[in-house]
Amino acid sequence: MAKKKNILPLPLWEEMKEKDNDFTFSEHGWELPDYLRKDGCLKHVLRDYQETAIRFFHYAMKDNYRTFSHLLFNMATGSGKTDLMAGLLLYCYQECKIQNFLFIVNTQGVLTKTIDNLTNRQSGKYLFNETIEMNGERITIEKVERFPVHQAKNTIYLKLATIQAVSSDLFTVKENSMGRSSYEKNPVVILGDEAHHYSASTKSDKEKEQTWENAIYSILTANAQNKLLEFTATIDLDNKNTYEKYKDKILYKYTLDKFIYDGFSKDVLRIETSSTDREKMLDAVLLSQLRKDIGRQHDVNFKPIILFKSQKIIHSLEAEKMFHEMIENLTVEEVYSFVKRQKSKENGEYTPLLASYIRIEKAYENGELGELVATIQCDFSKKNVLNANDSDRGGSMLEKGDYQALNTLESPNNFYRVVFAVAKLTEGWDVLNLFDIVRLSENADGKKAQTNSEAQLIGRGARYYPFIYNGKRSFTRRFDREVKSNLRLLETLHYHTANETQYLKNLVQSLEEMNLPTGRDIKMPKVEAKVKPAFKKSATYKEGKLYYNKVEQVADDFYTDIAKYGIDNTQDVTINLISTNREMRYKSKVQTEVDTKLVALFENGIVPIRFYKKAMSRNTFFYFDRLKQIVPCLSSMAEFLGENWLNAEKRKVFVTIPKNMSSREISAEQKLFAVEKMLKNIEMTLKANFQKARGTNVFAPIPINELIQDYSKYPTNRDTMENFAQRIDGFAIKEDWFVYDTAIVNQTEKELLGKMGVLIRNLKEKGEYKEVYCLRLDEQNYYRDEHGNKLSLKLHQFTKQEVQDVEVYNGFMPDFVLYVDGREIIQVFVEPKNAELAIGKDKWKEDLLLSLENAEIAFEDSAENVRLLGVKFYTNSGEKKDVYGTFSQLEEILDLQEIREYEQSLFVAEEWND
Repeated sequence: MAKKKNILPLPLWEEMKEKDNDFTFSEHGWELPDYLRKDGCLKHVLRDYQETAIRFFHYAMKDNYRTFSHLLFNMATGSGKTDLMAGLLLYCYQECKIQNFLFIVNTQGVLTKTIDNLTNRQSGKYLFNETIEMNGERITIEKVERFPVHQAKNTIYLKLATIQAVSSDLFTVKENSMGRSSYEKNPVVILGDEAHHYSASTKSDKEKEQTWENAIYSILTANAQNKLLEFTATIDLDNKNTYEKYKDKILYKYTLDKFIYDGFSKDVLRIETSSTDREKMLDAVLLSQLRKDIGRQHDVNFKPIILFKSQKIIHSLEAEKMFHEMIENLTVEEVYSFVKRQKSKENGEYTPLLASYIRIEKAYENGELGELVATIQCDFSKKNVLNANDSDRGGSMLEKGDYQALNTLESPNNFYRVVFAVAKLTEGWDVLNLFDIVRLSENADGKKAQTNSEAQLIGRGARYYPFIYNGKRSFTRRFDREVKSNLRLLETLHYHTANETQYLKNLVQSLEEMNLPTGRDIKMPKVEAKVKPAFKKSATYKEGKLYYNKVEQVADDFYTDIAKYGIDNTQDVTINLISTNREMRYKSKVQTEVDTKLVALFENGIVPIRFYKKAMSRNTFFYFDRLKQIVPCLSSMAEFLGENWLNAEKRKVFVTIPKNMSSREISAEQKLFAVEKMLKNIEMTLKANFQKARGTNVFAPIPINELIQDYSKYPTNRDTMENFAQRIDGFAIKEDWFVYDTAIVNQTEKELLGKMGVLIRNLKEKGEYKEVYCLRLDEQNYYRDEHGNKLSLKLHQFTKQEVQDVEVYNGFMPDFVLYVDGREIIQVFVEPKNAELAIGKDKWKEDLLLSLENAEIAFEDSAENVRLLGVKFYTNSGEKKDVYGTFSQLEEILDLQEIREYEQSLFVAEEWND
């Protein structure tokens, strides 16, 4: 199991997310200009996350108090960083009035590809529309080697070069080169791709002056208006120096796991096998041909590519030779014999490989295998195989022009089906129709560095291929939910790998560290939970009701003082003035604790009013018209400084400083910073706790037969779940007390149900209750109100408190309800919870459940014989599990004197695999 990475704070990114959700922010609601929208200047429609990245950039450019000259976009491989660059280029030209742009990268292959993307109108991957027009003016993008001294109107000048070439020009005096002075006269935007390569001096001690990093810095500082926009999918924030350099520069972050979860990639699955290299090659060919034929059956123009990955060039060349011999000598008898042999190794689980074997058997039985073999020999002949390694002719094939073939593999005029490679495709390769990556040369050691490289390659191969199906092109996966559809093969990347324990452990760890979720390719159908026919015949189903509490609107005049927002303005304030880098702990080096002391920020602890006013003038939230949106009763800023709000003339402020530092050494700027920090905390609390609605003590009925309906869910891929207790699967429960035939639950919930079954059997033995059921509530359960709106069963915090926590206003849906019908109807809400959440951010939920017992509940339908109760969380903590006494409480509520051991004997079916 991979060790989780430190989650380090990224202040700028967090600030931008706050602004994006803050309707009082002056730029809130800003929309992309027309030239960045559909039918504007860009060929591709920007995705929502790309729009967000540009919006955050707009926020930064419109900041009145800061100048951002250096920003970084940390975005997943394949997420369209070049499209984003094109959009930012147009924004900087139009909004910032900058005409000069310098694109730099560290490899010639990526550079050549980007030249096509940004300047070659004949290229299929050109990112702009044929006509670039803004505000009625036609704009020209001109590729240059030097920026002209005199700039023509309506022209964008774009210089594209490797960082090596740019650095050489800066540090070596030669004719017609661009030295530092060339970047001084007119402002320049530097677009730095694969930016993780440009921090050499942050990883050493700047022993060399002529580093790439220094070259970029020299250009950036040549003109006060110059800007550096960096882009990378890979940034090592666990490196202390790198983190310090970029923590306040990362403007936007879009991780690989989010990219995959959002459906913008192929699904990524592993095929683990102990086969030989030759057998894996033939497996991949049969599977690839199956993909192609599935596409043809559905009128999808589809040409899947196989990448055979080796550790060394000599192994790759040997594998290519073996491949050509195998394809040339392939016979019907060999293929059929191979399939029979391979199929005997299968364990019965559905895999695409098994589907390809069944297809071969049917073709053989129908006398069609000869035609299929001939097609394979044609499609995978030598002319359709590309070797991307250094050739014996010398030099790199990518630098000689074969990059064009690699970069246009989706083109109908490109007939390549196979690529052999070692390490040429780690950066810049954006082929979309790669569907099989086969790891060869299994005598390789499988060390962590190797699996890290392979994980990066898998990430690149995961880019989605936007094929046309039923007349429509999609840029996201369409068949995730159709488990049995063979069209899923057109949206799945398979990584054929060794079935070696240590290697797989390292590979999975490398994938997890990249946030790249994968699993073994096994059939994972939806699990269906159906309401049992016996329950539908019960009085509980026909006549029973569940209750939820209504919400009420909060009037503006409720917020009469700062206490209503959960802020106690009578207490002293403590601000930490220790610099962040001295407090932070990194994996690479554990910092020692800093001895501190507490001192008054000002001599008597009271902050002078001028500091409040200065700090508020630097934060637009505290402009009166915006502040009043959150503090509607406010009449003036003088009132806000007064006793009911900031209590500025009485409230003392203290700061923590290093023990060896004197309070007299705190500068005026640091004092202002401390006040700004205090006000920022107040701002966040005011925003969070200002609510327009809150829970009430009036509970309304929902008919059980409207809420409890059939539903289905996908089980969790057990290979990719780190926390065993959170893995979801289906378990059959035959006993009548559970209303569904199948419980779709995680392991903690399964344990709870095991004990619940014993508890209910004990209740039934008492004979005091007519009907006892455990109801499972799921997000898919809903009912419709009188207006036809979909509503779910949610509890909202409602007990009267002077100060209320904003989180509880959102409400939550407990996972289970124990419904007991006897002398009275008892409805008990039961919530299983991870132990860390139980004592952390979800503690308010447990408080809400426990508050039901003593609350004054009013029933909308005058339900006098109903009791609503909640019990403590059932947790998965420790060996005893139920450490908080969930079942002790239930026994007390239900008057069960006899306590029995809660074994788990109710589950009569194994986990659902099919």
